[in-house]
Amino acid sequence: MTARVSPDSPWIQAGRLTFVALYAVTVLAALAWAFSNVRQIDPQNRAVVLHFGALDRIQNAGLLLAWPQPFEQVVLLPAADRVIERRVENLLRSDAAIQADRVASFATPLSDALAGSGYLLTGDAGVVQLDVRVFYKVTEPYAFVLQGAHVLPALDRLVTRSAVALTAARDLDTILVARPELIGTDNGAAERLPFADGEFDFVFSRYSAHHWSDLGLALREVRRVLKPGGVAAFVDVLSPGSPLLDTYLQTVEVLRDTSHVRDYSAAEWMRQLSEAGLHVRNSSRQRLRLEYTSWVERMRTPEVLRAAILELQKAMGQEVRDYYEVQADGTFSTDVLVVFAER
Repeated sequence: MTARVSPDSPWIQAGRLTFVALYAVTVLAALAWAFSNVRQIDPQNRAVVLHFGALDRIQNAGLLLAWPQPFEQVVLLPAADRVIERRVENLLRSDAAIQADRVASFATPLSDALAGSGYLLTGDAGVVQLDVRVFYKVTEPYAFVLQGAHVLPALDRLVTRSAVALTAARDLDTILVARPELIGTDNGAAERLPFADGEFDFVFSRYSAHHWSDLGLALREVRRVLKPGGVAAFVDVLSPGSPLLDTYLQTVEVLRDTSHVRDYSAAEWMRQLSEAGLHVRNSSRQRLRLEYTSWVERMRTPEVLRAAILELQKAMGQEVRDYYEVQADGTFSTDVLVVFAER
């Protein structure tokens, strides 16, 4: 006699439960697939519906009913009146350069490629670092869906190219939104920097310190906003230290621009940096030739003060004229201090 398996045996019951479970999972998966393109479109977005790759319709905010993939594909885009902000990463300092900054020193400097990452040269051999953000709208949704993968990289390249051309065609002072000469004179910005403690790896000041009302306080602010180990670089006109030579320099500076406060000597810089808690890494003295006409034009110096500068130069003794290499047209040379200091 052949033995028969009872319909109530554990194996039969387990098989039934497995079948029911698989059936339920299959039904749920089918329902999820069938309703996968049914969704609520937020007011800030719109949906482009493609039927087998061809444009079918564009739907704004509301409930979207669409067939599941691969019959229909739904691509979400910003609403027609929504402005999108995009940061151009190509102009920022690369991650490799940022990592190298942390271990670099004067004994082991960065390579040229890494050192220049994120910086652009200006027409007067200055250096700027731009953080560019582009704002745009999507006016052709279907075209954007088809070419979106290429449009945004092309936009980045276009902005980068324009930024390089723009900075190369202008001097540093015309690129800056606010004149560095006015920092610390109108609102005391240098003495009250609007940044959190330890926010920056690098602080750079170019020909602005001689306009600060309180150099020591400003340097302490620089130290405050620097991260531990951060570096500050200063470039500014340098007083020779001699009373006679210093008097001439301060006088022509204030005649040219009345926001001028003081050009400091190397000894004054070193003392102020030390008192602010900044440790000098390196310093050098350079010579800067100032072509008279462009020098006064940049500050829009009034004609009466321009004439006073020329008359002062003529009246000064030979020692002053020789040191500053004063020319007949008013052109002269002066000392410049370049100093790097670390927190």
